[in-house]
Amino acid sequence: MRKSIIAVVGRPNVGKSTFFNKICGRRVSIVDDTPGVTRDRVTAETEWNGRKLLVIDTGGIEPVTDSEMFRHMKAQAEIAMDTADVIIFMVELSAGVTANDRDIAALLKRTRKKVIVAVNKVDTVGQLPAEFYEFYELGFDDVIPVSSLHGTGTGDILDKAVESLPVTNDGEEEDERIRVAVIGKPNAGKSSIINKILGEDRMIVSDVPGTTRDAVDSIVSNSWGEYLFVDTAGIRRNAKIDDRIEHFSVLRAKAAAERADVCVLMVDSTEGVTAQDERVAGIAHEAGKPTVIVMNKWDLVEKDNSTVNKVTKDVYIALSYMTYAPLLFVSAKTGQRVDRLFETINKVYESSRKRITTGMLNDVLNDATGRVQPPTDKGRRLKIYYMTQTGIQPPTFVIFCNNAELFHFSYQRYIENCIRKAFGFEGTPIKLIIKQKEEDDL
Repeated sequence: MRKSIIAVVGRPNVGKSTFFNKICGRRVSIVDDTPGVTRDRVTAETEWNGRKLLVIDTGGIEPVTDSEMFRHMKAQAEIAMDTADVIIFMVELSAGVTANDRDIAALLKRTRKKVIVAVNKVDTVGQLPAEFYEFYELGFDDVIPVSSLHGTGTGDILDKAVESLPVTNDGEEEDERIRVAVIGKPNAGKSSIINKILGEDRMIVSDVPGTTRDAVDSIVSNSWGEYLFVDTAGIRRNAKIDDRIEHFSVLRAKAAAERADVCVLMVDSTEGVTAQDERVAGIAHEAGKPTVIVMNKWDLVEKDNSTVNKVTKDVYIALSYMTYAPLLFVSAKTGQRVDRLFETINKVYESSRKRITTGMLNDVLNDATGRVQPPTDKGRRLKIYYMTQTGIQPPTFVIFCNNAELFHFSYQRYIENCIRKAFGFEGTPIKLIIKQKEEDDL
């Protein structure tokens, strides 16, 4: 059975994200004094009184606005309300009941969901201030004082929320979903492809670079399996990051790639692989993550019989360190070949978890050294004794030799290529660890 869902809503800058981070026990949402920092729905799992909860943080709701971005944020918040079992409506003590609060309350009443009013910034203990009681005029039974900053009252809110949830029988189950981080530079189509996969406007899609700021989780279940897709903020060159909120977004995107099982690198086909695409790809490669390169907007490219071969060659020249990654040509707009993404994700994920016996590895190693002799330097020859696999995700191999300095990078690449030719490992980097060991120690 799915986890119970709690949505945190309210107008901008009342402390929703601080409260969200406090109840989740870690910094998940970006917190800043600037209204409108949280734009998309941000989700995190937590547990309270034995109940597993999925908590959704939402962008601030402006019921009446001329801003297209705020209209998008309102639509996202409304989707969160529709999804939630319980809604926490956050208001601010010092501001009193505002016109926007009343409009949001009217929206919430139409949902017919359980609503708990959290009056934030009640930072003193003891008798409640008189202005606290005016929030009962919003028309909800449960009005609870909290301080997102200090954490007081958050337990009372969660107690009331869990008490209001339908009775479930949540069993302990291992999360077997493949976690997929969708990475790329701004405006490459990351949010669009997730929306196409989900069949809904889960992400705010705009042609304004930098629209997605937080890393946002979306669960996908289909005939290929179960996945947790993370749409991340577009990663720009550091020299162009002059907005501190966007700086946090880039850190979040890098962290999402680090935590992922698979990375999907989105590249704009109309531009080809740029220097920034190379930097973004490097994040996945250095993290040891299996990667699928997706050339998006393929419908906009003028093509002839040689276009695919030419683009493929250009991509692998630009990403010469990532020639192991499979390449897909898709259109998030039309859905062209998007369904092939799941098959490819499964394939590279399984590659990253593949184990090879020591005997089979050393058969390949003996054949490789027989074909191409290990290098020498000033009369000293590299001797390779044996190789064994010590880990997965990424596949990690330890090679024992007589002199690590003689094991040049070019020969390591040769051994890696021999391993790939023999055992596949499509889509995943391979990590080689060279250890020096005297022959007497063997």
